[in-house]
Amino acid sequence: MGGALAGIKVVEMGVWVAGPSAAAILCDWGADVVKIEPPAGDPFRGLFASALGAAMPINPPFEVDNRGKRSICLDLSHAEGRGLARQLLDGADVFVTNMRPRVVDQYGLSYDEVRATNPRIIYCQLTGHGPDVPERDRAAYDIGAFWSRAGIAASLTAPGQGIPQQRGGMGDHMTGCNAAAAISAALYHRERTGEGQRVAVSLLRTGIYMMGWDYALEMRLGVRTQPYDRFHAVNPIINSFCAKDGRWFWLLLLQGDRHWPDLLRALGREDLLADPRWDNITNRRVNAESLVRELDGEFAKRTLAEWGEILDRENVWWAPVNSISDALQDPVAQASGAFAQVEGPDGAVPMVNTPADFYGTPNAPRGMAPELGQHTEEVLLELGYDWEQIIALKDAGAIP
Repeated sequence: MGGALAGIKVVEMGVWVAGPSAAAILCDWGADVVKIEPPAGDPFRGLFASALGAAMPINPPFEVDNRGKRSICLDLSHAEGRGLARQLLDGADVFVTNMRPRVVDQYGLSYDEVRATNPRIIYCQLTGHGPDVPERDRAAYDIGAFWSRAGIAASLTAPGQGIPQQRGGMGDHMTGCNAAAAISAALYHRERTGEGQRVAVSLLRTGIYMMGWDYALEMRLGVRTQPYDRFHAVNPIINSFCAKDGRWFWLLLLQGDRHWPDLLRALGREDLLADPRWDNITNRRVNAESLVRELDGEFAKRTLAEWGEILDRENVWWAPVNSISDALQDPVAQASGAFAQVEGPDGAVPMVNTPADFYGTPNAPRGMAPELGQHTEEVLLELGYDWEQIIALKDAGAIP
């Protein structure tokens, strides 16, 4: 299968989500990705079963971030294992790792060491806080560096409410997308100049960039942004409401004065046009709570399906608040290409797609996630080893 990155060789030494997700995106885009795993495997392999407290034959989250790759199992505590890793990197275009910097240094895989024998390599580090900061080796996960430390959780917590839980991998996947973009830009630079380079993406930086508007307000104007609930929204008609059947939806009326007459026409409440509490965007902000309660009463009169027809007819912009189950059945989500069918040993398997389409070089998931060490011998044969040498490496403990 082709793709925009067909012919690009990627070596990944990643665990959990951020690094593997970046490599998975590159793999979907056509790159050949070899995943180096320790003898016990990427710990994410066993997380799903341990979280449920029971053995599971599959691990769907792991499949999303590791599909299409080839797995080679190396024991990097052995000199021979480290030597094999260096041979792989000497022939690679890209190295992706989210191991803590002290670990890659310990194994002799720092950027300076790898560049010494492969100056064209694009060396990508994904970390919690940055590979060159004093706390570069602090444990983080996306819950720590992205969700907590970057200010996202606090910004989504209404006054008096508990901190909401993060869904698994949210910050990791955003950071993986940024890493794939950085790698692609570095590959383009190398195509023009022949020069490789190190690139880095952190969970903390990704989270702060995602909250960039709030940070900009505080840095430029000294305005401390405060979280709020739906009754105290700055613009109460870009807000969520509940229909008669319990289905929530979001009004998208960002340009409040422009859309206010359309909304009242849809509600059959054009009498409110003259109400001084809500006759312009400033008054609606000052009197947000009373307006939201008024709208709540109106929207409780019809089901979401009924409101959808009315809002569309009157050019009132809106979107359903979908659950995961709702989104899976949503024809708009289905038509968007958000879901893919991946060929597995027993037929097609439904999976989440990566979020970019290439119309000149079509991309698609290239297969299921590999078993631990599934391609060890295959990759070593490609490096020029024969079977006697492979057996010797097994005997030495460099490979299981």
